[in-house]
Amino acid sequence: MNIAGQTSLIKQKALDLGFMSIGIAKAEKMDAEAKKLEAWLNQNHHGKMAYMANHFDKRIDPTLLVPDAKSVISLSYNYFNPKEQEDPESPKISMYAYGQDYHHVIKAKLHTLLNYIQEEIGEINGRCFVDSAPVLERDWAKRSGIGWIGKHTLLLSKKRGSYFFLAELICDLELEYDVPTSDHCGTCTKCIEACPTDAISPQGYILDARKCISYLTIELKEEIPIEFKGQMDGWMFGCDICQQVCPWNRFSTPHDEPKFEPKNQLLEMSKTDWEEITQEVFSKVFSKSAVKRTKFKGLKRNIEFLSH
Repeated sequence: MNIAGQTSLIKQKALDLGFMSIGIAKAEKMDAEAKKLEAWLNQNHHGKMAYMANHFDKRIDPTLLVPDAKSVISLSYNYFNPKEQEDPESPKISMYAYGQDYHHVIKAKLHTLLNYIQEEIGEINGRCFVDSAPVLERDWAKRSGIGWIGKHTLLLSKKRGSYFFLAELICDLELEYDVPTSDHCGTCTKCIEACPTDAISPQGYILDARKCISYLTIELKEEIPIEFKGQMDGWMFGCDICQQVCPWNRFSTPHDEPKFEPKNQLLEMSKTDWEEITQEVFSKVFSKSAVKRTKFKGLKRNIEFLSH
């Protein structure tokens, strides 16, 4: 089978497995992206996320993750869900965390894809990544033509918006490479204007994580700084504001992944239910969920910060 045939085979299998889109970029050192990442870290925009500064060399060079890497296969997986929490006064949870933890759901599919490639094409060396290793996933997705990095710093697609997860398969198989798409944010500044904590720079494309509601409610382990009192817009885990206002998300369509469906109890809980949540209820509602990352103590902290 020639390179074109192998590329086509892999892309078709990815779509059969439920991935929304797939693009392939040449595995090489990312010099331009390295400079941007270095500048961002030097500004301390990563806050307490020390891991963002770790393994810098691996982040910018895929051959350090997979020896003799030739291709970075980027994939997207839809999580858009129009269902909403029933009580409008309830503290809010980011849509991506409605169902089971995406790391496990998507990684299983990635391994299926890798096994398929090895069975159909032959012995190749490859590794699967889902937001879990030093991989610049948005930059690779951009290079592979899946979308462009928007002013809110999330990946955007003209056809699909931004409500999707990213995953990568880095391998030592040479394939046909896709070309990057152009930026379609234009003069729009809706995400910049809508962010209640001014986390996005006035020109866009740079995020100060220390001001981002997602960072404050998930990554930050200590107390939320008092300066953000009254600015959290009711978010207790993550935040979707910059996605909600983005015009491209009018093209989002509901996902068809049963494991991403929220439990009824999660949608039905009232503001009071959340304020009185117990460890037992937390464990039940968020079993297998990404929300477990904050632990019960963290979610309780967030809810109390909103209500006091």
